[in-house]
Amino acid sequence: MENQELYTYVVIPLLIFVARICDQSIGTLRIIFISKGYKYLAPLIGFFEVLIWVLAITKVMANLDNWVCYVAYAGGFATGNYVGMLFEQRLALGYEMIRVITKVDASNLIQAIRNMGYTATVVEAQGAEGKVGVIYIIINRKCIDKIVNVIQIHNPNALYTIEDIRFVNKDIRPWIPQQER
Repeated sequence: MENQELYTYVVIPLLIFVARICDQSIGTLRIIFISKGYKYLAPLIGFFEVLIWVLAITKVMANLDNWVCYVAYAGGFATGNYVGMLFEQRLALGYEMIRVITKVDASNLIQAIRNMGYTATVVEAQGAEGKVGVIYIIINRKCIDKIVNVIQIHNPNALYTIEDIRFVNKDIRPWIPQQER
């Protein structure tokens, strides 16, 4: 009798919990892949997401009198969302545009960005309090921390925004500056 209770109240809920983590993590990635335009990968991932979900819900339905299965199902869902976001953060797919607005001379910042091999487009603009410089940098998402660090070193009072870009028509990767070749 004790083995049956262990199976009913520990093993089955644990399997449901793990299955929900898996399917929800995959689902979170699938949604992100859809938003990034990965139209062939998203349906493939969706197949496995639903297959795992069907297995999990089948176990819940077979154990309707076991409240621990309900908690495991809900807990796996919540944990799966978190795990999916962690996976996506690690993958760092896609491109971002960093827009920097600065009141002071930004030539050192621009040069530092370009020395790192990134391109920077600079535009003079009019802000609420006078002239400002606007710097546009399109980068691979994995490089955000590097650029933000350079901005904070060279112009800590600059306003910057980071925006997701769905599509870029050219390959964006750092080039090697002439002096380092």
